[in-house]
Amino acid sequence: MQFVVKNEMITEQFGISDLALKLKKGSLALFPTDTLPALCSYPKYSKKIWNVKKRPLSKPLILMGGCLDDLFEFVHPSAKEEGLKLAKIYWPGALTMVLPTIGNFSDHLNCHSNSVGFRVPALRLARDLLMQTGPLATTSANISGGEPVKDAIEASIQFPGIPILAPIPWPNSSGMASTVVEWEKGKWNLLRPGSVVLT
Repeated sequence: MQFVVKNEMITEQFGISDLALKLKKGSLALFPTDTLPALCSYPKYSKKIWNVKKRPLSKPLILMGGCLDDLFEFVHPSAKEEGLKLAKIYWPGALTMVLPTIGNFSDHLNCHSNSVGFRVPALRLARDLLMQTGPLATTSANISGGEPVKDAIEASIQFPGIPILAPIPWPNSSGMASTVVEWEKGKWNLLRPGSVVLT
């Protein structure tokens, strides 16, 4: 167990197995991705993310997974074929797909719709964590409305006391948010431009 020390704030670092155990017990955690550092929890504990981030409930979280199969089990059959086409081209990578979900799965991630954003990150360290934990509710590691953080030190300052994935320093990320597209009424709509340009 190691510590990040900056401005007298101390955040514990954990390896993948130990961090996975903390998450399973309801903890939040910080980890790197290929785009921006992420704040995460298991979906059933996701209210903690909105609270600590001071994020309006109207803004949904995304579900990040270690592989395509882990995410598509939650996708409604009506969107699977088109979603898989894009996933096979752009995942792992910086594309978030907003797709309708089965049952009431979206309740933990999106209070106002049965659709959820899904992504498999390109960064191997992130996928290794996600393969051990299973899919996690995620958002960028910054206070809502604030500037995105760039690295582990900035993330630990923004959220002191929240466990952080070792080793530090993290691999470099793009610093640019993922591209977000939504499948709705039989077509794709661009919700947010980002790292990926769809062709």
